[in-house]
Amino acid sequence: MRGEFTVVDEPTTQTEPDDFDAFWAETLAETREHPLGVTIEPHPTLLTVIDVYEVTFAGFGGAQIHAWLRVPHGATEPLPGLVQFFGYGNGRGHALRDLRWAAAGYAHLVVDARGQGHGDTDDDHPDGGPSAGGFLTRGLRSPHEYYYRRVYADAVRAVEALRSLPRVDPARVGVVGASQGGGIALAMAGLVPDLAVAIIQAPFLSELDRAADLSDEAPYALLTQYFADRRLDTATALDTLRYFDGVNHAKRANAPALLSTGLRDGVTPPASVLPAFTAYAGEKRIVLWPYNGHEAGGDLDEENALEFAATHLAPIR
Repeated sequence: MRGEFTVVDEPTTQTEPDDFDAFWAETLAETREHPLGVTIEPHPTLLTVIDVYEVTFAGFGGAQIHAWLRVPHGATEPLPGLVQFFGYGNGRGHALRDLRWAAAGYAHLVVDARGQGHGDTDDDHPDGGPSAGGFLTRGLRSPHEYYYRRVYADAVRAVEALRSLPRVDPARVGVVGASQGGGIALAMAGLVPDLAVAIIQAPFLSELDRAADLSDEAPYALLTQYFADRRLDTATALDTLRYFDGVNHAKRANAPALLSTGLRDGVTPPASVLPAFTAYAGEKRIVLWPYNGHEAGGDLDEENALEFAATHLAPIR
């Protein structure tokens, strides 16, 4: 693998709600009251070695979540699978976006973050109050109303949807993501107890009690604005964020994990990423890029991800 590997021991300042596990058990039970309802339809392209499918499934509240599935053309045996989540403001994008995982032999499900751009999934759920104009602060006055409750529940269902497909080996399914997608992947490692692998690049949504102090760049700057505008609501908002913090999800994770971060990252500063890595309970490795920002290792991170996934998922050759 490329890059610098090191031993990291960075304590967290985040605390854990007493009812953390009960909250998430309740959330997922509520989500599963709706049938998963997976649909899969061929999506025409001019590709000859990869097949693309339009996939939908029921997420939180029964909302229809959209995803692309890409698989190697003609594959007949059960495939290892990866569910991918994207950065803040992004959804699944174009049908031909990022073909490397299917080209490497995986069933690759790329999922919308509801309501975010470059996607096709609405977020019409009432969010229960004012925000600072972005997803990060939507519904902060209660963990039950917070935007990322719906997103994390949708992501758990995405894993279940991929595992439900006959051409996928449910025992060899993992998650991958960068930035917001890395934060969602990290949460999935804690919420889905039997993932085969987690690949987490420059993760957002960790050490959220300090995020507004650590970064003055978007999206964390939205927290700063929210706290400035709503001075008396800060304590309640910080309490809500404890249920979604990657540090608290990492404590429950057992999938083999590869993390990476740029040590000059101003968007998701290393001081927010390293405590999540330290807290991660499963087998883990981290790659540090001393002179890089939010791009971290770029294409070299992708090389590492392919190698790490192959080690744990053994794709077809």
